Amino acid sequence: MRAKDIMTQPAVTVTPDVPIREAAALLVSHGFTALPVVDAERRMVGIVTEADLLHSRYDTRPESPGAPVEQVMTTPAFGMGVGSSVELLARVMLDDRVRSLPIIDGSRVVGVVTRRDLVRALARTDSAIAADVRHRLEVYGGPDEWSVSVHDGEVTIDTEFADAEFQRVVAALAEGVLGVATATVRTGKDLP
Repeated sequence: MRAKDIMTQPAVTVTPDVPIREAAALLVSHGFTALPVVDAERRMVGIVTEADLLHSRYDTRPESPGAPVEQVMTTPAFGMGVGSSVELLARVMLDDRVRSLPIIDGSRVVGVVTRRDLVRALARTDSAIAADVRHRLEVYGGPDEWSVSVHDGEVTIDTEFADAEFQRVVAALAEGVLGVATATVRTGKDLP
């Protein structure tokens, strides 16, 4: 599973000239902990967090709530690519002690992944994951082409087909389902 599969999109962002008060209102109304700060081309120039806003108001030299975000944002800021694995996202969040990560496609911010997004993926039951994988595969090749089993988010797909390209496509389709940790495709000769 990749960032693109679990990210909130489109990303809610602000520009550097947005007043601190408006950024705070966006955080509250969306339940976010941080907002990417972007330029006119949606390239990330910084990030404004709850902590930045609290410091801006209650620090030794407080900023006016009407001051622009650029005066309090954290810069430089980093984002992760749309193809980043959820394992890598979780590791970065834990190691860097951040609660959300902007997701970048090229140089543009396209989404945000939060700890809540990662927890939501963990919370899915194996039966819900299996149903979603079956649905995706039925759309791709029909309902009678495979059997799907899931244990702790690890998907096993059994099929009679032996084509390597077909196996890669089927595994990729399964790995795009929320909650899938890995997907293995077994074919005729590999079946028990």
